[in-house]
Amino acid sequence: MRTFPGWWLLCVLVAGPAVAAPPRAPLSTPASIPGAGSVAPEVQLCLQHLKPSERDRAARALGPLDGLPRYRVQLEVEPKERRVSGKVQVELVAKGPDPLTELYLRLTPNARSRQVTLSAAKLNGKAVTLEPGPEPTLQRVAVEPPVAPGGTVSLELAVKGTVPRAAPGAESLAGGLGGLMGGGKQSGAEDHGAFSATADVVSLVGVVPQVPPMDAQGRPWAGPQGQGDLALYEPAHVLATLTVPAGWAAHATGTPLGEVPERDGRVRYSFAAAAVRDFPVLVTRGYQSATATVNSVTVESHFAPQDAEVGKRVLKYASQALSEFEKRLGPLPYTHFRVVQAPLSGGAGGMEFPGLVTVATSLYRAKANPMALLGGMPGMDEALQQFMGAQGAGLMAQLGDSLERTLEFTVAHEVAHQYFAGLVGSDPIHDPVVDESLAQYAALLYIEWAHGKEAAESLKQEALVMPYQLFRMSGGKDGRADRPAGDFTGGEMEYGALVYGKAPLLHQASRELMGDEAFFKGLRAYVDTYRFKWACRSCFTQELAKASPPNAKALGALRTRWWEEAHGDEDLGKADLQGLMGAMGGDLGDVKLDAQTQKLLEELIPQLMGQ
Repeated sequence: MRTFPGWWLLCVLVAGPAVAAPPRAPLSTPASIPGAGSVAPEVQLCLQHLKPSERDRAARALGPLDGLPRYRVQLEVEPKERRVSGKVQVELVAKGPDPLTELYLRLTPNARSRQVTLSAAKLNGKAVTLEPGPEPTLQRVAVEPPVAPGGTVSLELAVKGTVPRAAPGAESLAGGLGGLMGGGKQSGAEDHGAFSATADVVSLVGVVPQVPPMDAQGRPWAGPQGQGDLALYEPAHVLATLTVPAGWAAHATGTPLGEVPERDGRVRYSFAAAAVRDFPVLVTRGYQSATATVNSVTVESHFAPQDAEVGKRVLKYASQALSEFEKRLGPLPYTHFRVVQAPLSGGAGGMEFPGLVTVATSLYRAKANPMALLGGMPGMDEALQQFMGAQGAGLMAQLGDSLERTLEFTVAHEVAHQYFAGLVGSDPIHDPVVDESLAQYAALLYIEWAHGKEAAESLKQEALVMPYQLFRMSGGKDGRADRPAGDFTGGEMEYGALVYGKAPLLHQASRELMGDEAFFKGLRAYVDTYRFKWACRSCFTQELAKASPPNAKALGALRTRWWEEAHGDEDLGKADLQGLMGAMGGDLGDVKLDAQTQKLLEELIPQLMGQ
């Protein structure tokens, strides 16, 4: 996920710049899929989603690909009524030394209230009772009789949900970023609008019940904490049909198998996904699309008609980022990747899922109307008038350019999540710093590769250093970055400053210590070693140490300093508003704030930070 806590508005204000629908694949017959071997026909369909060259690599990492969990999904969506219903079947092989005695299913929309219900459960064809789990998002099924290791379990369920309305104004620039001003506590903040509906977009993230990973004690991994990501799962195959009214389109992870008109005028979309850690579903009305191909990956951008020009730029940014990452990090294993414009809330700029990411509508519209970010806030109009009077009309163009770079950086961040933690898995709830810091730093690397080191250095100041500094200016306290998402008691503001701001700079410090050749060797080895697997908190540092043995001890010390201790002020420096403006350079670097304007802005920082 890419979040924009309250500090970001101040960055924009005081700092200025830092620097047609896609064709659907025809339904393939199992015999036509090369490299699938003798696995079941439905698994062969799913394997279309993996590049042929990646199937053997996946099997080496995961074992026989027909042994992965399988989800069969049938959903019907009624956007006008904001309803979704259908059936889901989960089939998996019992693993471990002990018999399987229970199953858990997670439904992330239920983090706040019971928005999705499961019923008519059958285990291996026999009716069973669903029991409440230890968290609101979990439900439990007792497996009777227990299934021995290697045995197969099949669980069928009926799914029904009512999708809440999106946070007010989520599709507008000010409304979509409204959570920045209140610490991410307004309606929809807990899941950033992942399960919500507007007039033209129904986001159904988390509606498909999935089996969570289990820890060493046999307990399911923790679920959503009200900030950060929602969940991540073991790699699994998915076959899904999504039926929507005429005029609407379905978007999901996987290879599209076709669109079939129903007799009642609705349209049934089908998707097949292989070895994916989640299965997001979105439904849109009237969206346009643009496509590109990157190293045999079909990249799609789906966007509202009024944002077509930006949607095409998003396609360009996503394609460029994927191309750069495939060169340095290795190939993305999937054949399709989608970016879907969505009305995210609670300060989210984007949300990541394997094979599909969403980017906030507010960012699509930011460049065209940058001041809409700031208008209407208590005390802000007066500050804006004074500040604008000193700067002149040129400030608008500078703000627009800065926001466009923010959009490009956000897209790159979400593409980087295809590797961290889509491909290289890590626990996004217990260890969020692992994937978020790498996605953030990889996005910074993309800026360096695409636009040069000077642009990357400027964006580092704007997107990583300034968030931390403004958080500290607001009264926030530095602290350990490596902790569970639920332990950030300061909310999204603290989470953003430490996980997205300070923590990624560990990787920059490691790179400077090792040198580029060894650092990028270690980075590539990390991806290759943990493809389709789970990585630990220190696994990346361990791979870097292998690539540069003389620096092993120093690399460990850097990790301790940046992630476990509180040296942010010393490492990133303190700042005041005038200093921040000077650091950003450009026309604003020469601007001197009068005392009254500076006082107004300093008084607004705690409001923006949600303090």
